[in-house]
Amino acid sequence: MKKHRVIFQPSGRRGEVPDGTDLLDAARNLGVDIESICGGKGTCGKCKVRVEEGFFEKDSMDSRMEHLSPLTDVERKFLKPSDGPGMRLACAAHALGDVKIFVPEKSRAGKQVVRKAARELTIKIDPAVKKYFVELEKPSLHEPIKGDLEKLLEALEKNYGLKEKVKNLTIDFPVLKDLQDIIRKGNWGVTVSVWKGREIIKIEPGFVEISYGLAVDVGTTTVVGYLTDLATGKVIATESMMNPQVPYGEDVMSRITYAMTNPDGVRKMQGAIIDGLNEIIANITTNGLNAGGRNSGALSAEDAGGNEAIVDMTIVFNTAMHHIFLGFNPEHIGRSPFIPAIQHGLDIKARDLGININPGSYLYVLPIEAGFVGADNVGVLIAMEPYNLEEKVLIIDIGTNGELLLGNKDQVCSTSCATGPAFEGAQIKMGMRAAPGAIEKVRIDPATKEPLYKVIGKEEWHTHIDKIDAKGICGSGIIDAIAWMYKAGIIDKSGRFDMTAETPRVRKDHEGKPEYVLAWARETSIGADITITQGDVRALQLAKGALYAGAKLMMRKMGIEKLDKVMLAGAFGSYIDKESAMTLGMFPDCDIDNVYAVGNAAGDGARMALVSNTKRDEAEKRARWVEFVEIAIEPAFEKEFMQAMHLPHMKDSFPNLKKLIEKESPHVVIRG
Repeated sequence: MKKHRVIFQPSGRRGEVPDGTDLLDAARNLGVDIESICGGKGTCGKCKVRVEEGFFEKDSMDSRMEHLSPLTDVERKFLKPSDGPGMRLACAAHALGDVKIFVPEKSRAGKQVVRKAARELTIKIDPAVKKYFVELEKPSLHEPIKGDLEKLLEALEKNYGLKEKVKNLTIDFPVLKDLQDIIRKGNWGVTVSVWKGREIIKIEPGFVEISYGLAVDVGTTTVVGYLTDLATGKVIATESMMNPQVPYGEDVMSRITYAMTNPDGVRKMQGAIIDGLNEIIANITTNGLNAGGRNSGALSAEDAGGNEAIVDMTIVFNTAMHHIFLGFNPEHIGRSPFIPAIQHGLDIKARDLGININPGSYLYVLPIEAGFVGADNVGVLIAMEPYNLEEKVLIIDIGTNGELLLGNKDQVCSTSCATGPAFEGAQIKMGMRAAPGAIEKVRIDPATKEPLYKVIGKEEWHTHIDKIDAKGICGSGIIDAIAWMYKAGIIDKSGRFDMTAETPRVRKDHEGKPEYVLAWARETSIGADITITQGDVRALQLAKGALYAGAKLMMRKMGIEKLDKVMLAGAFGSYIDKESAMTLGMFPDCDIDNVYAVGNAAGDGARMALVSNTKRDEAEKRARWVEFVEIAIEPAFEKEFMQAMHLPHMKDSFPNLKKLIEKESPHVVIRG
């Protein structure tokens, strides 16, 4: 029977389905949860999905609307113009050719888990936007006539000693247009929001104490926003989503290629991320402001002013996301010598980009370091401050694009590694994003080769009796699984399977390739075995090899033989098991007690820049001070990369790792 390839985003699940299979059945077969209250009968209209049209080079797929069956009357009933173009009902659209499908957030039965919680920060509060309350004298015919703006500027100078600032203070023109009405609505008392002492960006009637800002971290795979009280630095609410650009490519190079091969590629991807940010803003102001003001839960979103309550915004992302967000052609950063359009930070009126916060407010885009070391790495830099440390520290921001910082107060180098989406669960046969049903932790008994695993959404670890409804395996799970397969002797140092292992879990698939059965079909919710294949092992070796080679070349360049600390940044870095990561050789040997997760450091840097002018200045200065190392042109890169493909490494010694695992896995040979 003829079959067609179907790819579902943002989960990354993919496979072949028989000709004529409806997309809802295809999703079920591939472990993708799509909302369908009616069970696929076409009566609820909840299974709306979007067809991504175009040629996707990385997937070698030409996806077209005509590769699906014609639109039905049932679909015409439920699909509205407000849903946007390219929408279909999964239960009614049948695959007649290859197709890439995006499942919108509201159509997903199992919401993605985006783990980028805010941590407590200690920082002096000095935001770019400050509020001042002034009371003006009512005008009369018995005194010299002054314009309302002139009276306002005089009051700011008199009450707050802003003489020098007021001299050069400007006002956003749309704010000026409403000035007289606002003053009178406030009975001659108004609250003025001033940006950097240079421009009045908002005027509110009466006394308004609370001032909000939004810090955003746009990752290749996930986006998270932190609604922050600018007066205290406290995070009021956090909102996250999968990056809506994922349908255009799972990694940076795929999106650059999409922009280069599609005339409106940049416009589409820019529109997608701006729409996504506006969705985050709408949700965070509705949910966050209703959840509580500074002292209590009494402040409603309506009382706070809705989206316009946000008077300042900072944002970080890698260089490709930076260019696409700003509408720049990313082609030149995708080609040697990888030159960005601009390195310095930018202050842009939010309305000029269509960002729905206070119209007069600015969006501060943090500076970037080099072609593939972006503003997100600058966020990590100013959050972790390696330039203030004595110890030699390696900071790894692990994601679809891995970025590294190495050094101390004397010197800091940075580089970028194209790790690909394997760490996120993509390009893995049974891989999926971190969502309910994903296997996130694994242990394997070295003697019996039997696994234990834990699934997102379940408190207990799996047993061999209970059905735990696993759907696939996410990034932290694949790292655990392959590390334990090595420690259990299922794979060797080169990553090859030992087919003599006496267990039914080590077998060959229908193509005759080795695989390890992590979960039997009876334990899953997809009715199929969840396996780790030889291809999965190789994909992870490629990703971790790039990280290790990058770290090794920087260490050599700086004359560092031993690391004092390793910091794992990013949502992914926070949830991987550090012993499993070192067992695989994701980074050079280090005392395990000095290896620790630091959370979403890029997001922390964005939050710091939001509440501190000093940190903005620091970002601009340090982004130019850090020395970028282009590892791809290093003569030794290929050799280092090939050696780093081995577990944990072909030649390098790991004395700390050896001590950790020699008791539990005495047969595993680790050089110490």
